[in-house]
Amino acid sequence: MIKKYTCQNGVRIVLENIPTVRSVAIGVWIGTGSRNESKENNGISHFLEHMFFKGTKTRSAREIAEAFDSIGGQVNAFTSKEYTCYYAKVLDEHSQIALDILSDMFFHSTFDEEELKKEKNVVLEEIKMYEDTPDDIVHDLLSKASYQNHPLGYPILGTEETLNTFNGDSLRQYMNDYYTPDNVVVSVAGNIDESFINEIEKYFGSYNTDHSKREFITPEFHTEKISRKKETEQAHLCIGYNGLQIGDRDIYSLIVLNNILGGSMSSRLFQEVREQRGLAYSVFSYHSSFQDSGLLTIYGGTGANQLDVLFDTIKDTLATLKKEGITSKELKNSKEQMKGNLMLSLESTNSRMSRNGKNELLLKKHRSLDEIIELVNEVNESSVNELANRIFTDQYSVALISPNEDVQM
Repeated sequence: MIKKYTCQNGVRIVLENIPTVRSVAIGVWIGTGSRNESKENNGISHFLEHMFFKGTKTRSAREIAEAFDSIGGQVNAFTSKEYTCYYAKVLDEHSQIALDILSDMFFHSTFDEEELKKEKNVVLEEIKMYEDTPDDIVHDLLSKASYQNHPLGYPILGTEETLNTFNGDSLRQYMNDYYTPDNVVVSVAGNIDESFINEIEKYFGSYNTDHSKREFITPEFHTEKISRKKETEQAHLCIGYNGLQIGDRDIYSLIVLNNILGGSMSSRLFQEVREQRGLAYSVFSYHSSFQDSGLLTIYGGTGANQLDVLFDTIKDTLATLKKEGITSKELKNSKEQMKGNLMLSLESTNSRMSRNGKNELLLKKHRSLDEIIELVNEVNESSVNELANRIFTDQYSVALISPNEDVQM
């Protein structure tokens, strides 16, 4: 059972008591990411996430790390295009300590000049590492091709140029603009009772800033093609199609469609591209939902001399899917796979904390397991086939990283 509580200042708390475990996961979710940035401060959401671990008024960076190590806990954070999360997982008996440290990082990080310099170098190395993994960076190129100059097309890590402009003042200003009470959710899951809500409120229930400056401009989907020459052993190809936003009524049909297309080892792309033709080691598809848009991505990596064959095979697979539709066996297997993934994820306190935090932050509602299974069961061949014909049109974007100079898609 999920308990929801809204503090007087607008901070939302969601707590799910799971008495059968001995751990507690606590996540502080903020509704801001690279989407809320400009070209000038691109990467600041991610850099701020890093700086939260670099020392507070009473704890050094080392002391933050040692505090969690000393209780056998884990602490981490991540930044996405639309939200940032700081989280910890600890034994139930240490939940108060974890909350105290997370809130200390949130409210009292000092953004020390020396630490800023060091961390800029760390993030610069992260950007370089990313550049050395073309099978990762090609997905960023696809976002750029699909969304062009809209912030959804920006890289989450930012660039070396923007990174160098960040300082303590710009971080504090960004926090003041976006880390506002109405934009924060604290999600807790594990062996913890409702009284813990009062503890969270003591830390997060009284701070105030101006309301957040969220201005969402719905992106336009572009059918651009971006290719980059890079000395790689493989060519890395991404194809993007305009997808569905978070909360769309057809989202479960889309999850089923994606599973059938490229979401598993039995999927059509995996079977056709890898098992039948041996064209790629890695081939898959996935869908990214945003608050007002979505992107369905197909990825494949192959030798540059086989790139045309890979592209044609993907296009043929999509054409067959649209023409012949899915089979009843594929529908049944995909729905069972969805239910299995859902059930298995519920065994982890981290997964439950994440699910509840995201649902509250982005949808402001929580569906029970029975409600979700009912929605999955409602998906039928007709709804999936209709969606396939709606999404897989000749309007698509392409990103390519290849050792060859001239590759036409």
